[in-house]
Amino acid sequence: MSLALEEILHLPGLEDMAVRAGGRNLQRRVRWPYVAENEGIAEWVMGGELVFVTGINHPRGEANLLSLVEDGEAVGIAGLVILTGGTFIQQIPPAVIARAEQLGLPLIEQPYALKMVVVTHLIGTALVQMAQVRRSRHDILGQLLTGDYPSLAIARQRAAHLQLALDEPRRLVALRLSLDGLFEHHDPAQAERLWQATQQALEDHLEAWCRATPGAVTAQLPGDLFVLLVPEAADLRAVLAELHRQLLGVAGEMSLSMGLSTLAEDCAHYRQALNEARQALEVAQHLRPASGLCDFSELGVLRLLQGISDRSLIDTFVSQTVGALIETGRKHPHALLHTLDALLSENGNALKAAQRLGLHRNTLNQRMQRIEHLSGQSLDDPLFRMNAAVAMLIWRMTEAQGKE
Repeated sequence: MSLALEEILHLPGLEDMAVRAGGRNLQRRVRWPYVAENEGIAEWVMGGELVFVTGINHPRGEANLLSLVEDGEAVGIAGLVILTGGTFIQQIPPAVIARAEQLGLPLIEQPYALKMVVVTHLIGTALVQMAQVRRSRHDILGQLLTGDYPSLAIARQRAAHLQLALDEPRRLVALRLSLDGLFEHHDPAQAERLWQATQQALEDHLEAWCRATPGAVTAQLPGDLFVLLVPEAADLRAVLAELHRQLLGVAGEMSLSMGLSTLAEDCAHYRQALNEARQALEVAQHLRPASGLCDFSELGVLRLLQGISDRSLIDTFVSQTVGALIETGRKHPHALLHTLDALLSENGNALKAAQRLGLHRNTLNQRMQRIEHLSGQSLDDPLFRMNAAVAMLIWRMTEAQGKE
């Protein structure tokens, strides 16, 4: 269980706590409060703590406070709270504020008049309540995603009580980390610790992402599957590709794949959407697209390709079908591929393809002639169009498109 530091600072009764540095990282998760009694904290914390410094049991001069800032950031505490105004620490030295800001460590000032017992009680109570709400949210989401609920009407009532707007159209994203090689490269104990830590970091990142993304909700089913519910958007694929890039930084040496469902009109269709997202995830884990994502709406051909165990056969097919259209010596080496993709998307309608690409019709005609010349195929040949459509589907999943 955890709360974002910014959520804690907004708790009723904690209004007098003031952020002095590291305000850009108030989304850090607080797992519990810890009052530092010793000279240092490095050996007493494990990460995620909101550390309180009073100066009662140990002198807290500038040098010691700077050391606490350094150690706290190194071990991953959520933030550092310094009590001021009493007998022990009159004010936070400017050098300490400057260093915390430089490191990005949230540094908070608490007046001695605000009793520590009150602060820790408020935080502890909020953590317990948050855990209860979070457990209830995951429970109702899990029921709707698996179809294991006694009554859809009651499920909707519970969701409304928990402030979950689940009857809006959404698409589902299934996410999973890959364990490939983890237990081969590390001893079992170390691998298990790494696995659990990465799972927790992934969960934290997804929750932060959902808080910053209107309409997005996350859920974790029993096991290792994470689920996102996201509203439909024109740039959804690009948004999810960026999320995948962020999550790779969290995953470290592990890979991560994502599967996207078609649109679920309301929560009554979540079970079907989850099934679609799982199928797309399986294909993504096999084909490993550059964006990390496979869309169920494209799954017909992709499921056939998934059955080909030798990836080189797929790459050879793409190269033989459209590889000649990549003009490496030009400023836009993939222009002909984009043109072919637009033509296929518009069922061969050159006027609509030109409009899609923002090109003059004459420019499109010149590109069409060049496509036929370089490929040695006719755009009127239905077999070539079929092969090209499959090849372009695969190409859109490769790094080549992203590197243009």
